[in-house]
Amino acid sequence: MRLLAAAPLLWMGLAHAEPTSLGPNYAVKADIAETCSACHGLRYLDLAQGYDTPAEWSHLIASMVKLPPERDQAISQHLAATYPHKPEKAPVLVQGDTNITIDEWITPTLGQRTRDPVESPDGAIWWTGMWASLVGRLDPETGDMQEFQLPSSARPHSIVPDTDGFIWYTGNSNGTIGRLNPANGSIKEYPTRARDPHTAVFHPNGNLYFTSQHSNMLGSLNPKTGEVREIETRKKPYGIKVGKAGDLFIAYNGTNAIGRMHPDTLEVRYYDIPDEATRIRRLDIDSDENVWFVNSSLGKVGTLDVDTGKVTQWNSPSGSTSHPYSMTVINDIVWYNESGMRPDALVRFDPATEQFQSWAVPSGIGIIRHTWETQDGDLLIHQSSSNRVGRVRIAD
Repeated sequence: MRLLAAAPLLWMGLAHAEPTSLGPNYAVKADIAETCSACHGLRYLDLAQGYDTPAEWSHLIASMVKLPPERDQAISQHLAATYPHKPEKAPVLVQGDTNITIDEWITPTLGQRTRDPVESPDGAIWWTGMWASLVGRLDPETGDMQEFQLPSSARPHSIVPDTDGFIWYTGNSNGTIGRLNPANGSIKEYPTRARDPHTAVFHPNGNLYFTSQHSNMLGSLNPKTGEVREIETRKKPYGIKVGKAGDLFIAYNGTNAIGRMHPDTLEVRYYDIPDEATRIRRLDIDSDENVWFVNSSLGKVGTLDVDTGKVTQWNSPSGSTSHPYSMTVINDIVWYNESGMRPDALVRFDPATEQFQSWAVPSGIGIIRHTWETQDGDLLIHQSSSNRVGRVRIAD
């Protein structure tokens, strides 16, 4: 376990020894290539919205890595000149009557790729730092944070709490489901046949169910016995949610389908979604057992009537390249984000009126990849590129 230190911790060897001078042989392009590519591809600079001033770039860099002042100044000036603001990346923001407040916290370990926040029964917010193989705990009332180191090979993709206070994670790089005991930092791992457990959810029957995207598998874990059962499925299962009647619904990011899995037999029924180009990352269920989903590849949000198989879709406000990603239904209102835009846009859709409303996420330079409804009906979000956890307080 690691407590929040006074100075941010660094990751991936990004902290260079502070030079007394940059010297005549300093090459800013080479410095950018080395520093940025340690954690992500340089193509993200081309995909980004960009900034016009060195101060804006410096602020963004500080959320990822701590640099000596001379290098920060040189890099920020170069980025501002080379990658200015791209107005075509801006989302189409729709006005409405709902008011929200977005709180954000920067997590301690820079470069960890903070993601997939959840709320535990005690009201704490947890997140996973995938690139640093850790999970963290935030007290939203005080802002205090703790980080718990996991096996270095785990690289957890997502986490889910149980009712006993344990935090479960998907070991996306070491083929395990892990359980963290926050009381003492101890970890128990359950090996899976799949190489990349992705997203997990607890079922009322007490079992944990999970997807494995690149292994094309679905699985279940009985925490009491440790038994892991896995089946092969269609291409790239991604998000997973429990329906009101107990079946599990699965989003497919490799084919145009939604799956419905029986919790006991693991038998899957498939619903084909119109247009073979459809790719679905996340989904959720409303009070009538309708499945809501993001059509990420086509820039739409849609619903599936599981009784009739009827699919209805609406164009997202920012259009076909908006790439909707996350999805949570709160009180039958659909919340998702447009991850293809900069800043990242949070979108509210009311099925009763078929009206959209959207907001720019304040930090806005990362991607919301997963969201979570809190006990108070708020929405947990994050910005993976800039190591932020967020809470959206909704005042309808």
